[in-house]
Amino acid sequence: MYFLLIAGILIGIIAGWIISRFLGINLLKKANDKSKEIIETAKLEAEAWTKETKMEVEDELYELRQTLEHEIEQDKEKFEDLSKELDQKEVDVEQREELLEKKSNEIYEKEKEFVKKENELREGEARLKQLIEDEVKTLERIAGLSREEAQEKLIEDFREEAQKNAEIISQGIMENAKLEANRKAKEIIVSAIQQTAADQSVESTVSIITLPNDDMKGRIIGREGRNIRSFEQVTGIDVIIDDTPEIVVLSGYNPVRRETSKRTMEKLIADGRIHPARIEEMYIKTQKDMDEVLQEIGEEALMEIGIHGINHELMKAVGKLKFHTSYGQNVLKHSMEVAHLAGLMASELGLDPDVAKRAGLFHDIGKVLDNFSYNTHAQHGADFLKKFNETNRIINAVAAHHGDVEAISPYPILVEAADIISGSRPGARRQSLEQFIGRMKNLEKIAIGFDGVQDTFAIQAGKEIRVMVDCGKISDEKAKVLADDVAKRIQDEIEYPGQVKVTVLRELRAYDIAT
Repeated sequence: MYFLLIAGILIGIIAGWIISRFLGINLLKKANDKSKEIIETAKLEAEAWTKETKMEVEDELYELRQTLEHEIEQDKEKFEDLSKELDQKEVDVEQREELLEKKSNEIYEKEKEFVKKENELREGEARLKQLIEDEVKTLERIAGLSREEAQEKLIEDFREEAQKNAEIISQGIMENAKLEANRKAKEIIVSAIQQTAADQSVESTVSIITLPNDDMKGRIIGREGRNIRSFEQVTGIDVIIDDTPEIVVLSGYNPVRRETSKRTMEKLIADGRIHPARIEEMYIKTQKDMDEVLQEIGEEALMEIGIHGINHELMKAVGKLKFHTSYGQNVLKHSMEVAHLAGLMASELGLDPDVAKRAGLFHDIGKVLDNFSYNTHAQHGADFLKKFNETNRIINAVAAHHGDVEAISPYPILVEAADIISGSRPGARRQSLEQFIGRMKNLEKIAIGFDGVQDTFAIQAGKEIRVMVDCGKISDEKAKVLADDVAKRIQDEIEYPGQVKVTVLRELRAYDIAT
């Protein structure tokens, strides 16, 4: 029984083992099949991924290759440019080396020449020193002078000769400069004169009034002369009544006051009522009318010149210029002519013509100012212009147009030149025959008083004085000094309009007779 039990257990174990073995083989086979399937799938996926990755790598490699090739091409071009630049620099360096070598050779040659000349100079100095010593010994022997005394004599002779040569050179430079300056100045001045002109009036301190009849003289005088005394007291102008039929003369130094008095007298004569109260009333009214007249005259003058922005008081002062004269020349017309001339010359010289015209018109404004001043009319006018905020250039041009004040710009010179041209042109100003002859004699008398002067001649209506000198006493260098001295003495001792040219003539004449 026990044996059967053991046999049954063994059979069960063997059967279980066979069954499990069979089942294990099936499971193993299924596992192998599944693993093969997974492996195949993995292989396919790996091949696909590898292929895709390879393509991406190939694309990246291609792009990288393109980029590298482009960079290589650019580097190649840069290299070629650098190579060309280097070649050019090599050429430049070679040229510079050649030029440097050439200059080095030239410097070497010049050094050799310098050394040669230096040796020659030393030899010359030695010979000169020897000659000087020999000359000194000879001079000492002949003149009986010591070496120091001879040196002082030679130095003095050299100094005089050098000073003489310097004067000759300086005179030549000055003459050339004057010729060029005169040529240019004449061109500008002639051009300006040709484009402007002004009339003149006769200088006078009286005004003549025509009466309707001689009975009017008695009414002007009044009972016991009260009307004429009242008129003279109110106006400050003298009334001259003589035997001349139908004429009354007003005399006074102030031309504006005289003109106001003349207009007052004409209104009184036209009105017929002449008595002290009426005279004073009419004079006050005429003064107001005269202010308007002066304003209109000044405004017309400014418009003709082309000047704007003028204060009314200054405009009235310009109007007063019309009633003033200088050497027979109307001051307003003279001032307008100076303004035109100065403006034209300024344009030729590249300066501001408006500034020049403004300064030219105002240059004699000081002559018409009523308030008393010890200053010259130029300075008086400049002070007057300061009240109206005129620019420093214009104020200085007015103050300096006679040389009393230092000029700070070219405009005073232009105004001075235009003033001289306007005052000295033919027919601009009037002088009596006695005054003219006296001035000519004074010019000749001043020049004849200098040492070495043989004769003098005043020519061109006193505009030039020619001085004949002794060539034995006056050298070429001293002739210039003499001309300056004569001109300075004329400026100090004679009053004259315009300019006076001083010409010194030195002539050597040699005579002989052939027989």
